[in-house]
Amino acid sequence: MGRVFVYLGDSGVQEDDMKRIMTAIPFTAGMVDLLGFIGENKEFFDCIIVSDSNTVFIDWILKAADFHEVFDQVFTNPAAFSSTGYLTVRNFHAHHCPKCPKNLCKRKVLKEFLDKQLERGVSYMQIAYIGDGGNDLCPVMFLKKGDVAMPRHGYTLEKKISQHSQDFCPVECSVLVWSSAVEIMSYLKLLVKEQLK
Repeated sequence: MGRVFVYLGDSGVQEDDMKRIMTAIPFTAGMVDLLGFIGENKEFFDCIIVSDSNTVFIDWILKAADFHEVFDQVFTNPAAFSSTGYLTVRNFHAHHCPKCPKNLCKRKVLKEFLDKQLERGVSYMQIAYIGDGGNDLCPVMFLKKGDVAMPRHGYTLEKKISQHSQDFCPVECSVLVWSSAVEIMSYLKLLVKEQLK
């Protein structure tokens, strides 16, 4: 991505151009409703973003859609515009996981987040991990029985989970495939209902 941003800068693409495009990208079907639901039910959910994107893009999108309050934390590659107007991105962290790209291991991020929460006295009944990319398999393999992985239908994560099962190494958690975020919201509504019983 660093080379892409240099190319864009060399081509005269400026910060305002990028911001206009990033904030105009429509959300996945049902995602606005899902995030609204989570935002209205924060007493039941902690919600984090672990993304191989960057701080600038995510910040633009969350501000434009007014979804900052939904997320407790955002873990992504730090980014900023240089004095010459080029977007520069740094690695999120260093890690030793052979399965992940060198800039980000989502399993490590998830584990560290859970460990820090535990230190604060917060433990979770269930983790619901929503993803679609190949780099989402590593954290999904970390999930336990009772947790749920939610891969997006037709995307790399769904295929990798399926491949793992065929290789006699199924994931421990349950798997709920989704096409629209409304399906995720339906599941979360059931969890809230269970808590209110």
